[in-house]
Amino acid sequence: MSIAPVEQESVSTSEESELDVPWITLVWNDPVNLMSYVTYVFQTYFGYSRTKAEKLMMDVHVKGRAVVSTGAREKMEADTEALQGYGLWATFQKDR
Repeated sequence: MSIAPVEQESVSTSEESELDVPWITLVWNDPVNLMSYVTYVFQTYFGYSRTKAEKLMMDVHVKGRAVVSTGAREKMEADTEALQGYGLWATFQKDR
């Protein structure tokens, strides 16, 4: 007599590693906000030092975008929504 194997649910390694991938919040350059205002928002919302906030602002200005935060999807959604509330062009995505 042979016994049928018990079905096992398994998560593939590609699914596991996809879950581990952090998310990022991006701020994009726009023609509306002043550089000083973007620096202010980074300092106010994230609590970044003036130096770090200015570096990120310059990345936005020169490179067209900057990664301003990383972490779990829910936190990046909240950061994106908050930055949009300040009038910045912000999005979030999986980090590659």
